[in-house]
Amino acid sequence: MLVATPIAAEYGAWLDNSGPWMCYPGQAYPVPALPGCRPLLKLQCNGSEVPEAVLRDCCQQLADISEWCRCGALYSMLDNMYKEHGVQEGQAGTEVFPRCRREVVKLTAASVPAVCKLPIVIDASGDGAYVCKGVATYPDA
Repeated sequence: MLVATPIAAEYGAWLDNSGPWMCYPGQAYPVPALPGCRPLLKLQCNGSEVPEAVLRDCCQQLADISEWCRCGALYSMLDNMYKEHGVQEGQAGTEVFPRCRREVVKLTAASVPAVCKLPIVIDASGDGAYVCKGVATYPDA
């Protein structure tokens, strides 16, 4: 079952028409910022305890996104966090996530759907999972 935004639910959008096409900027579904997941990612990556309110905020924001788009939204958020600090691809980015290597940050972001117990769709066949594969990013808008 897809979880849609209230507006989409009101108009019956995505019930039969969902797919990866709706996850790109300028299409039916805008790229969400996921501000509630930023602190979760930082705390998890650094091995800190995550307060229940932080977990709840992130999971609610992620639940409002189609299962097709959750991984892309997480990786887009991660890319934006690095860009906001002026970190280019290939740089360590330690000022964004102190004491946490970029590969660990990506793996941590990939596991957020599992932490939230929210399914994702991992390929065009519609097969589901709970951990994002690869590093999906949105094309430049």
